[in-house]
Amino acid sequence: MIVVNIKYSTNFVKQLKPLPKQVIVLAVNKERIFKVNPLHPFLRLHQLHGQLMGLWSLSISRNYRIIFKRQDNGDIVFISIGQHDLYRNL
Repeated sequence: MIVVNIKYSTNFVKQLKPLPKQVIVLAVNKERIFKVNPLHPFLRLHQLHGQLMGLWSLSISRNYRIIFKRQDNGDIVFISIGQHDLYRNL
């Protein structure tokens, strides 16, 4: 997987703002790692299945995730961020 550009959905931005500051700092650091090496084991990157097929998840921490999709042109769109229950809200 090659990361060309990362874009942020409106939903992602809304969910990011109220998160605890330490989670935001972790998310920014994970995004940096993701840009350089999207397959780094530290990210625990995995493709989602079932109703979320076509989406991917990367771990920010034990409790927080970023859900994203890959576009045909190589761009990545972060669509959701939050605790594990965010899967139910997509």
